[in-house]
Amino acid sequence: MKLATLNNGDRDGQLVVVSKDLGRCLPVPDIAATLQSALDDWMKVAPKLEQVAARLETDASLGEPFDEARARSPLPRAYQWADGSAYVNHVELVRKARNAEMPPSFWTDPLMYQGGSDSFLDPRAPIRMADEAYGIDMEGEVAVIVGDVPMGADEHAARDAIRLVMLVNDVSLRGLIPAELGKGFGFFHAKPSSAFSPVAVTPGALGDAWDGAKLHLPLLVEYNGAAFGKANAGIDMTFDFAELIVHAAKTRPLSAGTIIGSGTVSNKLGEGPGKAISEGGAGFSCIAELRMIETIETGTAKTPFMKFGDQVRIEMKDATGASIFGAIDQRVEKFRATNA
Repeated sequence: MKLATLNNGDRDGQLVVVSKDLGRCLPVPDIAATLQSALDDWMKVAPKLEQVAARLETDASLGEPFDEARARSPLPRAYQWADGSAYVNHVELVRKARNAEMPPSFWTDPLMYQGGSDSFLDPRAPIRMADEAYGIDMEGEVAVIVGDVPMGADEHAARDAIRLVMLVNDVSLRGLIPAELGKGFGFFHAKPSSAFSPVAVTPGALGDAWDGAKLHLPLLVEYNGAAFGKANAGIDMTFDFAELIVHAAKTRPLSAGTIIGSGTVSNKLGEGPGKAISEGGAGFSCIAELRMIETIETGTAKTPFMKFGDQVRIEMKDATGASIFGAIDQRVEKFRATNA
């Protein structure tokens, strides 16, 4: 089953069921007005939504055309957004970029930060920043939305709690990270609003690509119209989603609608760091990783971070080449403050 939230003028949008081919959608106000309300009563609501999804596939007259440009992030705001860093290869490279040591515990204990969840960007909304000197970077990720998870949940309970899967552009401001982390109190300014894919998909609809805790498909990143990354989200994922959820629930319960991110999808090449697609590698899901590899190889990072006018597209396709989640497609723009 595929679900989306359309912009209807309300803060939380309108929940729709989307056809498998992303061609049509059907509002379901009699079942659930918003995705959060569906998640709050998932066991009762999900079977009804599945019935609507089945009818969409068998009756081509149902619904209306699904326009990704009208889609909000599936949850336009959420009670919680906790982003992990499950691809430790990425963590290792990025820490090298800021001359920070890599503690051995990073391979056994997940990293996670709590991001802002009150205002996610729409998947086609611009990334507006005041200054290019912030070091604007995209981060292509996978995320899951969970139901209620009790504190101290084990991995079995964590897997059972995964309701939906989606993609993320976790925008990062690399120029602000070192000083902010240097204060010893975590990210804030360096992690502005993220954007999620137009469509969220139930694990069962992902077929063999979903193993219960990982999604085994390439994450396709285009940068200014050129292929930039195709790292497989199921490879080199040190901590799967069950482990990330267990980590998040160690000292607190997680409420239905909590989003857990994978961190930047990153593949190594043999025993060494990844390489660009043009060099036979899987490319990159963020610019920082490429810059670190450039530094390792030449002593200097050559690729600049994103400038005003740059565009990033993040998508994932099935074995037939069809888009699964729709595409995050965003342009960087100059932010200009306006008076309230």
